Amino acid sequence: MTRRVLIITAVACALLAGCKKEAAPSPGVWATVNGNDITRDQVEKYFRTRVNAEGPTPSQEEALSLKLNILDELVNNEILLERAKKANLVASDAEVEDKFTESKTPFTEEEFQKKLKDTGLTVEDLKGDIRRQLSVQKLLNREVVAKISITDQDVLDFYNKNRAQFNVAEPQYHIAQIVVTSHPDPAVHNRKNDKATTDPEAKRKIALIEQKLAGGADFGQLAMDYSEDSTATTGGDLGFVPESALNRSDPVLKKTVLTMKAGDVTQPIGDKNGYRILKLIAKEPAGQRELSDPQVQQSIRDMLRNRKEQLLRSAYMINARDESHVTNYLARQILESAGKLPN
Repeated sequence: MTRRVLIITAVACALLAGCKKEAAPSPGVWATVNGNDITRDQVEKYFRTRVNAEGPTPSQEEALSLKLNILDELVNNEILLERAKKANLVASDAEVEDKFTESKTPFTEEEFQKKLKDTGLTVEDLKGDIRRQLSVQKLLNREVVAKISITDQDVLDFYNKNRAQFNVAEPQYHIAQIVVTSHPDPAVHNRKNDKATTDPEAKRKIALIEQKLAGGADFGQLAMDYSEDSTATTGGDLGFVPESALNRSDPVLKKTVLTMKAGDVTQPIGDKNGYRILKLIAKEPAGQRELSDPQVQQSIRDMLRNRKEQLLRSAYMINARDESHVTNYLARQILESAGKLPN
């Protein structure tokens, strides 16, 4: 009897072990998130939008590295979207349509269709991206942003510990810019993934941006949507530039900045790299800035809020991934093949 029980137990253990063995993924599946597939086609589609067709072909290692990054973004998006669904925070059709219409505004229908063809994306792809972005932002607003509180004591403590930072040695100019170039950097992205590739395209694009600014559009939002340099992610904000630093810039730019008043926006300025539009946000004379200055208080409050938001976003994402079941088959294939591109 004892032997029979042992045999049955051994068989049961073997069956359980077999059940726990992870099944091989379906062809073309590069990751799974809580049972939902992320496919190679999805990654390749976004990969094509981030590689400059006019530039040099990326090496196999560069291509795989970018694809791994894109896949990781898609994994995070899937995790957050699932959470948004559970919290009933998915963007409505009306919200998606409004945002989609806004994204088409800078283009004629012909230009928009060409953009779709060039990127290999469909209208459904764009609307899907918009729904995901809006839904995730709703989730993070509720789970992260709404929990941030910066007190007057926080501001006072920071000022007292960093008083020297507010002693300005020379005049400074708080500048933002929108840059358009006919030679886009594949490593730089804007929210609309909109880049000019020729000088005529760059001229048309900067003219459209100038028209939008004249119509009252927000400078920072336009910079995030269309600017083609690394400051796009921060709304074109270059921060405070000391007057001495302007001496190392283009003489035309220096002369322009020195004659501007706070709030002024330039016409497009051409240079060897393309075109740029500048905005002077503020001009600061030399001297100690006191905490009684509203701009000092606001700059400290904004900085503390941004710091805390970045920390909480990172912690929230790490926690969300810990609570999810993610399998990255692409990473596994790359390791098993010693860095070769999967067939």
